[in-house]
Amino acid sequence: MAAPPLPPRQGRSGASLLPVLLPIAILIVVAVAVGSWLQFTERQAIDTVDTVGSSAPDRLDVEATVQRVDAAARELLLRVRVTPLGTLGEEEESAPVGDLSLQTSAATLGDLEFKAHERLATKDVQVAMTGGSVSDYPFDSYETGIGFRALLDGKPVPVRMLFSNNDTLFSVTTTPAPHPQEAAVAVELTRSGSLVVFAVFMMVVMWALAAAVLIGSWYLTTRGEGLVWPALSWMAATLFALAAFRNTAPGTPPIGCVLDWFAFLWAETVIALCLIAVVITGVRTAIRPDDTRGT
Repeated sequence: MAAPPLPPRQGRSGASLLPVLLPIAILIVVAVAVGSWLQFTERQAIDTVDTVGSSAPDRLDVEATVQRVDAAARELLLRVRVTPLGTLGEEEESAPVGDLSLQTSAATLGDLEFKAHERLATKDVQVAMTGGSVSDYPFDSYETGIGFRALLDGKPVPVRMLFSNNDTLFSVTTTPAPHPQEAAVAVELTRSGSLVVFAVFMMVVMWALAAAVLIGSWYLTTRGEGLVWPALSWMAATLFALAAFRNTAPGTPPIGCVLDWFAFLWAETVIALCLIAVVITGVRTAIRPDDTRGT
């Protein structure tokens, strides 16, 4: 009489998965930790307010916040909020006691004028940037100068500037520019760390997809598989999907930037040539049996 079959062992499958699941779990924890640290540092940079200028009790506080950076036009949008303190203001520091003229730096397009005893409104001004080129995306950087000098009824008054940045696509570094009559900073703008990481990741993905298509086309052309329509559909879909993927780059960089010359254009070229080679080889392979039957 034959012996009954042994029940399957339950412990082996779980034990065999452990060497695979453990490195994956460690990798996930490390990735989340690094991502949390990067997000925290960028959040701290966004929340940072640089203060420069006079600390006199009777002064003009100017809150200057970068709202948006247009790298293609080489200008940034600066939101300015003015608060007169001490004897310079009235109505709970919301209106100046005299006609106020806020003179800006040479890079700022236009000075600001406020009437006496009228409520001060927040205004947006454009600031020109110098240096750098958007074609260096995502490694481009720019410079500019932002400063304010105030005249109340034609007489200079102390100014303090509180400078901050709200554009998450750019990191801002400021250097105070000492001046006895105004509050000014030299500003350097570079792409944020998260944007650079994502752009580099996009370039790696583009090359990886091109390599995958190249390996697949090599297999099809050397094995004489003929016209394999699922493989051709995959290659064609990758060709067009890569263009859509490139257009998701943050900051909408123009064609011809570093992202294109380092990865996108070459990856598209490789995929297109592989697709053509597979089609030509597949057609030749499919024609040969017909020629043989005809003879």
